[in-house]
Amino acid sequence: MAMAMAMRRAAALGARHILAASSTSSSGVLLRRHMSVDAGAAMEKVRAAGLLRTQGLIGGKWVDAYDGKTIEVQNPATGETLANVSCMGSKETSDAIASAHSTFYSWSKLTANERSKALRKWHDLIISHKEELALLMTLEQGKPMKEALGEVTYGASFIEYFAEEAKRIYGDIIPPTLSDRRLLVLKQPVGVVGAVTPWNFPLAMITRKVGPALACGCTVVVKPSEFTPLTALAAADLALQAGIPAGAINVVMGNAPEIGDALLQSTQVRKITFTGSTAVGKKLMAGSANTVKKVSLELGGNAPCIVFDDADIDVAIKGSLAAKFRNSGQTCVCANRILVQEGIYEKFASAFIKAVQSLKVGNGLEESTSQGPLINEAAVQKVEKFINDATSKGANIMLGGKRHSLGMSFYEPTVVGNVSNDMLLFREEVFGPVAPLVPFKTEEDAIRMANDTNAGLAAYIFTKSIPRSWRVSEALEYGLVGVNEGIISTEVAPFGGVKQSGLGREGSKYGMDEYLELKYICMGNLN
Repeated sequence: MAMAMAMRRAAALGARHILAASSTSSSGVLLRRHMSVDAGAAMEKVRAAGLLRTQGLIGGKWVDAYDGKTIEVQNPATGETLANVSCMGSKETSDAIASAHSTFYSWSKLTANERSKALRKWHDLIISHKEELALLMTLEQGKPMKEALGEVTYGASFIEYFAEEAKRIYGDIIPPTLSDRRLLVLKQPVGVVGAVTPWNFPLAMITRKVGPALACGCTVVVKPSEFTPLTALAAADLALQAGIPAGAINVVMGNAPEIGDALLQSTQVRKITFTGSTAVGKKLMAGSANTVKKVSLELGGNAPCIVFDDADIDVAIKGSLAAKFRNSGQTCVCANRILVQEGIYEKFASAFIKAVQSLKVGNGLEESTSQGPLINEAAVQKVEKFINDATSKGANIMLGGKRHSLGMSFYEPTVVGNVSNDMLLFREEVFGPVAPLVPFKTEEDAIRMANDTNAGLAAYIFTKSIPRSWRVSEALEYGLVGVNEGIISTEVAPFGGVKQSGLGREGSKYGMDEYLELKYICMGNLN
C-alpha cells in the first residue's frame, strides 16, 4: 500500500515536470502565471484568517512530526506547492490515541446540552469562515469555488444537525417479565473513534463523522488524505476555538500505512469509520477483527442513472449532468453509467452532449469554472485506461476523450456511446468526467443491468410514471436512490450503501447509532 502511494505521488510529480517543461508557448506561461497570482492571493487570505495550519493536532497542541519529516501539499490546477505539512506515523498516532482516550472520560461525562453548545459554536465558526475554507479547499483539491462554498455549507450542516441530535439520545424502559424487576436500556458512547477520510470532500467527510461522534460523547483521531490535509487542519483549529476540549479532536496525517496500523492495533480505539476505496475498506475491516472494533465503511460506487422513455428530457439532462460531473466526476455517488431507453437514446444523447459542451474547464478560483482538474496524474491515467479499454471494445467517443489543453491533470468532459457490460467503464468506477451512455430496451433490462455490479451505493432514475418510480426504486440494490433528481445527499437522511459499497449509515438520526453501544440494565428485588 505504501509503495503504491509512493508510485502515485512519483507519477504525479513526474507528469507535472514533463508538462512544465513542454509548455513553452507564451499563452501557456501567461495562463500559469495568472493562476499563480490568484492562488497566492487566496493563500494570503487564508493565512490572514489564521487558518493555514501545517502541523498535526495532538492533545490540543500543534506539533511537528517527531522525525521532522514533511510532505508537500500541491495545487492540482498548477502543480505549485501550497505548503509542507507534518508527515506523521505510528508514534504520533499512538500519542493522539492516548490523548483521545484520556479526554474521553471527561468529554463523555458532560451533559448532552453542554456538548451540543460546543458543536453549535463550531458550526457558527465554520460558517463565519466559509470563504476562507472554500478557498483552501479549491487550492488543495481543485474543485470550483461554487462547489467548495457549497461543501462548506453542507459540511457545517452536519455539525448543526448533530448538535441538535446530541440532546435526543434516548434509551428504553422494557416491560418486565417478573413483577419485582425493572428493565432499562441505555445508549452510551462507543469510545475513541479512528476516522479515515478521503480527498474528494476534505471538509464534509470529516464533519459527517466527527459531528455525530462528538455529539454521542466519543473522542476522535482524524486521518485526512495526504492530498488535502489543510482543510481538515483548519476545521480542527475552528473546533478548538469553539471550545471543544483538547484531545477530543486529534489530527494526524502523512504515512497512511503506519497511521492505519496504529489505529487498527490499538485496543483503545473502539471504532473505525472510513470513506474511500473498497479495496482499502476491506483491509480496514479485516484489520479491525483482531481487536473486534465497531466498523462503518462508505466505499466505492458504480451508480446507474436510468433514463426511461417517459422521462421529462429537460429534467433528465439537468439531473444526469449534476449526478455525473459534480467535482469533475470525483464523487462516490457520481453517475457511473447512464442507461437510456432505446426510444429516446438519440434524442437524449444529442441534448446531453450539448449540455456537457457548455461546461467550462479551468482553475477553480476562476468564477466561470464549472469543472476543475482531477486530483493528480494517477487519476488522469486511470481515466485514459478506461477510455482506451472502451474504444478497443467498440465504444465511440461522442465528445472529449482526451486531456484538456490546459495541461496538468485537467481532462475534457467526455461522453462515450455504445458502452457495453464488458467494458471497464461499465464494470468499475471511473472517478473522472466521463459519461458512458448505455442503451436498454425494457424496464426489466434496466434493473438487471443496474444491479449487475458488486457495488450498491447510489442510483438515479428519471421517469414521469409514479408506479414505475416505486417499482424500480424498490428493485434497485442500492442504499440511495434519486428519483428525478441528481443531487440527493443531505444531513437529515441516511447515507450509505449495500453489497460491497459499505456498512452502516452516516447522517440523519440513524448516523448516531454508529457511535453508540446499547447497555441493558436489569434491576431486581424491587418489591
